[in-house]
Amino acid sequence: MADKTIYILRHGQTDYNLRGIVQGGGVDTSLNATGQAQAQAFYDKYQHLPFVKVLTSSLKRTHETVAPFLAEGLDWEQHPEINEMGWGDHEGKAATAKSKREYDSVTQAWVQGDYHAAMPNGESAWELQQRLEVFVNHLLERKEELLLVCSHGRAMRGLMCVLKDEPLKYMNNYSHSNTGLWIAKQQGGRFHLTLENDTSHLLVKEGAQWRSKR
Repeated sequence: MADKTIYILRHGQTDYNLRGIVQGGGVDTSLNATGQAQAQAFYDKYQHLPFVKVLTSSLKRTHETVAPFLAEGLDWEQHPEINEMGWGDHEGKAATAKSKREYDSVTQAWVQGDYHAAMPNGESAWELQQRLEVFVNHLLERKEELLLVCSHGRAMRGLMCVLKDEPLKYMNNYSHSNTGLWIAKQQGGRFHLTLENDTSHLLVKEGAQWRSKR
């Protein structure tokens, strides 16, 4: 079980992010122009690092975010275990007052420890945790010392809890921005975070910064 460093990146912006439409694991959108620029900005800052392999979800918005690295010929694997959470009937729809109430009710249930709560026809936190644990156990067994992982907002919130061996009720402690970067270091079979949701790569010459949609 080799010690390793893992760079964990959320995908770049999509039009659905921009418009406040729920994506989830069942909507396979592409990056918009801003998302493509965010992906390039991340690459420009971190291309010098000797990543051994790139691991993404099976959804194309993660593939497109790491495309500049893949163009270099880096080995690439897709892992559906880190797909975005399934939001059921709300996927592909703009948020409404009713759906926001349902979302708040479900996430509050998770905070109270009811991990089987889910949006209508959606995935529960318990189901999310099961697949994330499969992915983390896979990471623990890998021998590479430096990996790049690209996933999704809620999935990454859950992933941070699993990496740190925390209950999922703490998921909302972890914020996420488009191309926000987390760095996790594995030592002795345990992970700790050394960077959380960093978007400094989005700073441009004019001093502006993209404001990613959650």
